[in-house]
Amino acid sequence: MTRIQTPRLLIGAPKSGSGKTLVTCGLLELFARRGLRPVSCKCGPDYIDPMFHKYVLGIPGRNLDSFFLDGDGVRNTLCRLAESEEAGIAVIEGVMGYYDGTGGSSARASTWEIAKMTASPAVLVVDGRGASLSVAALLSGFVHFRQDSRIAGVILNRVREQTFRNLAPAIERETGIPVLGYLPQSGDYTIESRHLGLCLPEEMSALRERIGRLADQMEQTMHVEALLRIAGRTETACKGPGDGSPRQVWPADDGQRGGEAGSAQPEEAGSAQERDAADAGIRRRIRIGVARDEAFSFYYQENLELLERMGAEIVPFSPLRAAALPEKVSGLILGGGYPENYAAELAGNEAMRREIRTAARDGMPILAECGGFLYLHRTLEGSDGKLYPMAGAVDAAAFRRTGLSRFGYVTLTSPEGLTIRGHEFHYWDSENPGTAWEAKKPSGNRSWRCMCQGPAVKRKNGGTIAMAAQIWGFPHLYYPSNPDFAAGWLAACEAFGERPGNRGADTMTGKEDRNL
Repeated sequence: MTRIQTPRLLIGAPKSGSGKTLVTCGLLELFARRGLRPVSCKCGPDYIDPMFHKYVLGIPGRNLDSFFLDGDGVRNTLCRLAESEEAGIAVIEGVMGYYDGTGGSSARASTWEIAKMTASPAVLVVDGRGASLSVAALLSGFVHFRQDSRIAGVILNRVREQTFRNLAPAIERETGIPVLGYLPQSGDYTIESRHLGLCLPEEMSALRERIGRLADQMEQTMHVEALLRIAGRTETACKGPGDGSPRQVWPADDGQRGGEAGSAQPEEAGSAQERDAADAGIRRRIRIGVARDEAFSFYYQENLELLERMGAEIVPFSPLRAAALPEKVSGLILGGGYPENYAAELAGNEAMRREIRTAARDGMPILAECGGFLYLHRTLEGSDGKLYPMAGAVDAAAFRRTGLSRFGYVTLTSPEGLTIRGHEFHYWDSENPGTAWEAKKPSGNRSWRCMCQGPAVKRKNGGTIAMAAQIWGFPHLYYPSNPDFAAGWLAACEAFGERPGNRGADTMTGKEDRNL
C-alpha cells in the first residue's frame, strides 16, 4: 500500500487577530530557508491570506473548506497540492477561532474540523498581551473542549522575552502542552488590515523585507526543530494505489464525477486533463479570459485548476491596463477584488469598458463575482465617494453601504435546479443584485433571491446548452462543490466559440423572466 505522509502543521488561534497569518508566513519562510519545499493552505473561504502565502513561496496556495467539500474532497485538495509541488512540509492556516464554524454555534467548517479531516497536529497562536497565568486557563479550555482537540503546542504572540520565560513553564505545567516559542510585538513585521481583511501584498511597502525580518526573529524565539518534530507526527490523510479502493478527486456524496485522490507519484497532467475534458464533454481547448490585476485578484486556485483539467486555457488580462480582450477567448471570468479602490483607473480605460460591454451584449459567456459584478454596472461609487462610469452591462448603479451587505456561506440554486456552494462578504451593493438564483444560509431558514442570469447559448447545429452563459452576482462560487457547474459553463463557452458572430444577448436585467 502506497501512502502520502507529508509532514504538516495547522496554525490556529482562539480568535481572529491573534497572529495566525504572521506566524504562518514566518514559518513558511523558515521552512523554505531549510530547503523543505513548503506548501500552504488556508482553512475556510478567505482569498487574501493565501496571497501572503503565495508571496512568500512563489506558488499558489489552496483553500481547505469543509462547507464547500466533504472530508474526501478536503484531503484530496491537500494531497494534490503536496504531490504537484513535491512538498516536504505543508502549513495550514486556520480561520477565525479554532472551533468557530457555521451559524455562530457550530464547529462545522471550523479549523478544528479541518485538523481532524487532514489528521494534522494543531499549534495555537495566543495573543498574550495583558495576561499571564490566564493564558494557561484559556489553553486548557481549548484542549479539553473536545476530546480529540488535536492541539499539540502553543506559540505566544505579542509578549516580551521575560514574560515568555516566566509564563512558559507555568503553561506547560498546568496544561501539559508545550510552549513552542514567542513573538515580541514589533513594527518591523506588522501586517496591516482593512475592511475586507488584511491588505493585499502588493500594497504593502517592503513586504519581502518584513517577512525576512519576521523569519529572522522567529529563528531566535521559536523552537523550530520542535515544530518540525510535531509536524512529522502526522497520520496518513490520503491513500494512493494499492489499497483496493478507487481514487477520488471530488466528494463522492455529491454524486459527481470520480477521479484520483493522490499517490506517491503525481499523475501526468496531460492524461488528467484529457480525462476531465472528456468527462465534461469538451472537444477542444477553450480560451477563457480571466481578469487579474490589482483590482481583480480574488480567485480560488481550485476553481481555475478544475477548469484547466476540464479543457480550459486560462488567459489573464488586466481591465486596468489592457486596451482589448485577449484574442480568441470564448468566455470571461471577472473575479472579486477591490475595483472601488481603482474606480478612477477603471473608468479611465474606456477601451476595455467598451470591449466588456460589447462582449456581454454579444452573448459571450461571462462569470462575474462581487468585484467583477460591480465592474459590470453602469456606475460604481469609488472608495473616494465619487461616481465613476463602468462597463454598463448591468443597467444599475453600485454603491457603498455603511456596513456589511452580506456575509457568510451560502448554498445557491439556479433556475435549472443546479446547486453550488459559495460565500459572500461585501460592503458595496447594487440597485439590481438580481433575482434569478436562490441563496440559502447553511443554518436556519433564511434565504433570498440573487444573481443576474442571461439566456443559454445555442450550438452551431441548433442544440441548446442547458445552462446560462452569463451568471453575475455578489456570491463567490466554489466550482469543485459541484463540478457540473464548471462543465456546463465551459460547454456554453465552447458553443459560443463555434458561433463567433452571435450577438443574441441584450444587457442583463437580473429578472426571472430572463431565466431559461
